[in-house]
Amino acid sequence: MAQCVQSVQEFIQDSFVPMIAVLSSDEAERVSRKNNLSFSELLRPFCRLTSEGHIRDPNNQLQTVKNLRICVNNLVTSPHTPSATVSPAQYRLLSEVVVSFQPQEGAQTSAIRTRDYSLNLSVTTPWFEAYRDNFLQSMPASDHEFLNHYLACLLVVSSTETVPVEQFLKLSQEQHRIQHSGEYTNPKWFIPNTLKYYVLLHDMSEGDEQRAELVYEDMKQRYGSHGCYLLKINSRTISPEQDEQIPDPWSQYLLRNNQRNQEMFDLVPAANVEETSTGATEVDSSDSAETGGPGPGLSSSLEVHPLQLDTSSASLQTLTDVRVDLKTGVRDSEHPALGSGSYGACLTLTDHDHIRQFVQEFAFRGLLPHVEKNIRQLNDQLISRKGLSRSLFTATKKWFGGGKVPEKSEPKSTSNLLYPPEAPELQIRKMADLCFLVQHYDLAYSCYHTAKKDFLSDQAMLYAAGALEMAAVSAFLQSGAPRPYPSHYMDTAIQTYRDVCRNMVLAERCALLSSEILKSQGKYSEAASLLIKMTSEDSDLRSALLLEQAAHCFINMRNPMVRKFAFHMILAGHRFSKAGQRRHALRCYCQAMQVYQERGWSLAEDHINFTIGRHSFTLGQSEDAVTAFRQILINDSRQTATQQAAFLREYLYVYKSVIGEKEGCLPELPLPYIHSSTTRVFFGHERRLAEGEKQAATHVSLDQEYDQNLSTMWCHLEEQLVSSANRGIVPLSFQPSQSCLNSQTDNLRPPLAVVEEPIIVELSFRNPLKVSLTLSNLSLLWKFTADGTSSPGKSQTGEQMTEETISNEEASAIQMAQKDDIITTEIIKEFHMGSEETKMARLRLLPHRTGQLNIVGVVYDLTSSFPGETASNTEGQQPLSLMTVRGRQDLKIQGPRLNLTKEDKMQVRYGADRRLEPIIMPPMPLMEVFFLQFPTALLCGEIRKAHVEFCNVSAVALCGLRVASTHPDFFTFGSQATTPVTPLSSAENCSAYKTFATTLQQGSVASEMLVSAEEFSQPSGVMDIPVHGGTLQPGESIQLPLWLRGPDQEGVHEINFLFYYESTEKGLKISHRVLRHTVFICASRSLSVQASACHSTAPPPHSVDDRGSRGTLVFIDVENVNMSEGGVREFHIIQVSSSSQHWRLHKYITPTKDNDCKLSSRERAKLCFRATRCKPHQANSDNVDKFIFADLSLGNERIISSSTPCGDFFFRCCNTPALQQVDVNSRTSGNSRSPYSSTPNSSGTNLTSITRECNDLDLNIIVIWKAYVIEDNKQLILEGQLHVALHSFGKEASSLVPKEESQEMVLLKFKSELPPPVVLSFPELSQLIKTNLHYPETFTHHFVQDSVCLVPVTLTLSNCSLTLVDVIIDLRHNSTSPESLEVYGSFSWVGQTQYKLQLGQQEVVSLTLRACFFRAGVYNLNTPRVLARPAEQNSVCETSQQTASPALIIIINSV
Repeated sequence: MAQCVQSVQEFIQDSFVPMIAVLSSDEAERVSRKNNLSFSELLRPFCRLTSEGHIRDPNNQLQTVKNLRICVNNLVTSPHTPSATVSPAQYRLLSEVVVSFQPQEGAQTSAIRTRDYSLNLSVTTPWFEAYRDNFLQSMPASDHEFLNHYLACLLVVSSTETVPVEQFLKLSQEQHRIQHSGEYTNPKWFIPNTLKYYVLLHDMSEGDEQRAELVYEDMKQRYGSHGCYLLKINSRTISPEQDEQIPDPWSQYLLRNNQRNQEMFDLVPAANVEETSTGATEVDSSDSAETGGPGPGLSSSLEVHPLQLDTSSASLQTLTDVRVDLKTGVRDSEHPALGSGSYGACLTLTDHDHIRQFVQEFAFRGLLPHVEKNIRQLNDQLISRKGLSRSLFTATKKWFGGGKVPEKSEPKSTSNLLYPPEAPELQIRKMADLCFLVQHYDLAYSCYHTAKKDFLSDQAMLYAAGALEMAAVSAFLQSGAPRPYPSHYMDTAIQTYRDVCRNMVLAERCALLSSEILKSQGKYSEAASLLIKMTSEDSDLRSALLLEQAAHCFINMRNPMVRKFAFHMILAGHRFSKAGQRRHALRCYCQAMQVYQERGWSLAEDHINFTIGRHSFTLGQSEDAVTAFRQILINDSRQTATQQAAFLREYLYVYKSVIGEKEGCLPELPLPYIHSSTTRVFFGHERRLAEGEKQAATHVSLDQEYDQNLSTMWCHLEEQLVSSANRGIVPLSFQPSQSCLNSQTDNLRPPLAVVEEPIIVELSFRNPLKVSLTLSNLSLLWKFTADGTSSPGKSQTGEQMTEETISNEEASAIQMAQKDDIITTEIIKEFHMGSEETKMARLRLLPHRTGQLNIVGVVYDLTSSFPGETASNTEGQQPLSLMTVRGRQDLKIQGPRLNLTKEDKMQVRYGADRRLEPIIMPPMPLMEVFFLQFPTALLCGEIRKAHVEFCNVSAVALCGLRVASTHPDFFTFGSQATTPVTPLSSAENCSAYKTFATTLQQGSVASEMLVSAEEFSQPSGVMDIPVHGGTLQPGESIQLPLWLRGPDQEGVHEINFLFYYESTEKGLKISHRVLRHTVFICASRSLSVQASACHSTAPPPHSVDDRGSRGTLVFIDVENVNMSEGGVREFHIIQVSSSSQHWRLHKYITPTKDNDCKLSSRERAKLCFRATRCKPHQANSDNVDKFIFADLSLGNERIISSSTPCGDFFFRCCNTPALQQVDVNSRTSGNSRSPYSSTPNSSGTNLTSITRECNDLDLNIIVIWKAYVIEDNKQLILEGQLHVALHSFGKEASSLVPKEESQEMVLLKFKSELPPPVVLSFPELSQLIKTNLHYPETFTHHFVQDSVCLVPVTLTLSNCSLTLVDVIIDLRHNSTSPESLEVYGSFSWVGQTQYKLQLGQQEVVSLTLRACFFRAGVYNLNTPRVLARPAEQNSVCETSQQTASPALIIIINSV
């Protein structure tokens, strides 16, 4: 239970006090009324004795009476018999008492902290203490006990009476008539010889004091000095000039009733509240009390479960005042209005002392001696009656079953069981009550215990229960605690009162006393169980108060039972609500909410919040109601759709009323959720899509997902562009351009937006309910601070733009039209959200002036309709009208957590996020890029020509157009000096190269051209876009050719372009703008080119070439690695070119007259060329890097390799790491040497350097091909070029980029795999094909005249099987055995080096091969590798065939 102001001993003593009646004359009442008080009220503040009293018990032992309090009431008669239940008047009074004690704002609270909970609860419950005190004081007097019976009567007469003694006589007779006539059942008197105490009241302001003294002396002669008293009051006269402040001790006792009435009127709202749903009716506290509503025996909506959500409607009615005359001393109807003046206005402090002294005198000299005398008399009577006769009578009754009086003929029925007043059992009970009232608890317990036995033997259960109750209380109050508290006495008494006697009033009193005693002993669990047992449906108020105290018992236990506390608080709140105590119900639910909040008890939370919202709204606390209903909606509710719809309807209804109270201010709406952290902001126009054949640049859009690696890549490209535009230096103020901001971008600085360019904010809305929502008139809320300038073409009419902040938060329709001239706000008319749906909304702002913009939130109309329901006031004919409310939600974005300093790591700090605070800048140029005929698939090395169009769609000219890419070797805009002009002949329209028709001549010398590297160089990888005049005017567009080259490595390649441009106006805060474009190119395999070089055997003096260098042979091995992908039929090698600063291809050594080299799938060819060193005058004589391009055409046309695009791609590929080349403009520094620079002269004779100079080779090979593709039954011709860089003699170089082999993950194998099925061969697979070589045994050749010796060889293939066989002949296969290399010399096969054939059954095929020898010697020609497999066995790999013995040939050098 909650803490109480009094201790349990003080509480019990004040609950049972001697009752004193007051019977005064009219004149005496008049004297008292001068102080706005009756005589009994005059005495009330002084009824507690400040000193100790003493009495002697029957054993003549002195007993001390401490802190005794008496109760003085006016004598009021009543003929009614007391009821076993609380009367309606008493119930109304108790309800008023509970209402009047409401929790205070600053009331003391205690913090309860357990392992999982931290609660803040009220320490005391004054409303319960007030209820308890008033309940005990308002209990009617009963016949089975004497505690509430009057012990004495004060007869009060004024000294101004003509004959005061006669008035005393009349009052005495009146008292005697009331007590002994039998006309009145109330009041009840303790003993027949009631103490009469005569009080002469003297008014000092108007009476004669001497006469009063004379009368008093006469009274002492008549009634004795201990039976009368002269009380002098009203020593003070009231005058306006008096400023003396006299204490007013009466207000705390007498003003409570008036305050109750006033507070109850304050609790009632001015108007009735009608709620939408139907159900049981709830009324406020006064409603049930004043209208005879749920009284002590009635309860509303008893069938409703305590935790069922109450959706009933309620109307609050005006309260009326009811005054009940109880023993607390309620004034009668003749009493004047007490609120008009103060109490005791005619009394001085001396008069206060007189009254206090009178009460002390009455108690010590009148009351206590009277009680002592009656205790002795009762004790003597009991002793005399319990002598031999009593013993014989009792024994006779036990043996013979004799009865007592006729009234006790039905012992089981206690309703009519009455003892006569002279019965010994009642005398014992009377003596026990007297002893209890004067704090003689030992003797009282003994008497109660004796009476209990007699009552139980007589089956007088009502009397026995009363004796058990007081025996338990007496045992507890005994000093020194000689015996433990007999709680079983109390349990028996409660059960008897409730179940046998059907008297809930006495049972409740017994439970209140016992629970306080148990609480004082720390037995909170037993106290809680007792209180819970006392709850019933007959009184909601009592049940609510007891359930609340039981909840406090659970929380005050040694190990607090927090959840039981919360559960019983909920039950108490429900019963308070049924009793009409809405404020107390609200308080209980709020305290319980501390336990259920954020614990996963979503259904319980919903119930509590809903009830809190209903009560708060009924009590006029609209803000709290909105908060509670809001909490229901923002939690992840597990309610059904119907229940959620009811919650939403209640919320909208309450919310609408709050909006009506607050005009012009839009509160925040809880629905739908806005995930602020996922908000994205896009600056600029959304890009146009493809227009016909035009493909727009992808740039940045809200449809793209953010990738941190891509963002870093774009930033790196932008740095390259900025560095190129600023002469190789990146400014310190450089910040990467960010067109789309999100939670992963750097938002520490305000972003920069451009005037007349839209700002798009993407918000993520989530509907947590199972009910659909509709948002209408959805728009952004913003604040704007202008910087005093306006956009071009906009005149500053109306208000002058200054530093004044403009907002659209509270703008009307007219104001919004005016503010659209500043910022145009897009409004989404309707935004529908399904149940539990997450949906994105994109809202736009279009700024028209420069300044600072802050986007603060969104505003919208929330609409919710409930299909299937009908309005209650339309008789089901019309559907329920839509309920729409307008509100807002603020956008509060939390920045990233700081983790840089030690303080940041020790504390939780967050940085700023300013993505919603853009700065509007002056106009900037805006460019759009379109691509025409841009492919999505290319062959490796394929050259394709496309076009790109640049459009300036802004009103500002742009310049400085550049582009950077992650693949700079993928494209080129060409060089102005080498870009081919528009071809004249129709045959050249299909080619991307600059070509000339030629006649094929055997042994023709290569065409040469000297080109400067600076014409193609791009030092930083940034390419300047050749725009005429360097400037693109507003609205102007330009279309440029763009050559593309397929990547050298197959697969899908992501290629990124970043276009850069600037404004022609300098000094702007935005120095440049960029445009992104990303393409994906699927590269398919084409040709594989491998090249090697070796020295010629011809001595230098006899060389047919230039005398400055020895002859060099270059072998180029070309393989078709395309597996008929993309419909490619065959490749043609149409030209081989070289590019170098020191070497050139001189002549093509043709095996036959037919130069055409065709390669089908998986075929190879080997080409042989003679290379020579460039002449000295052709090299870099003028210190400028120049390259010699030599072209050897293998067809009927020549491609100029030194022009665009061939030359561009060559130089770009030379700069890539794949070819291991350095930049063409780099110079030799230190010990490093550029492969393009000339060899420095050195005087050293180091053999290593000489050898390196002899073996170094700086020759780049360009192989140009054409491919014939069949697509849509049409033949297309594709072109391409491959590059091979030869750096030294004897080392082979390849055009293919080696793949990085990734280690494959090996899966665990728990079972061994079955071996593959054995495929039986027709003969053995290695013996399918027999081979035979036909050649001359000896061959003579003049190596001095011709360094190359070509010998024709015929290879015969015989199919030994009876099936179709696929055959592959590989001439490049060489024996790797060291022994064979030592025995036989090395030679090479020229011409086509790989064949793919298909031989029929026992078919014989002959192939003519050509062997190339460089010196005389003995050679083994049996080097071709033959692979074969049955054509039908596709799953079997080709098997190498057995070869014959070595085929030797002797090459003789003729002299």
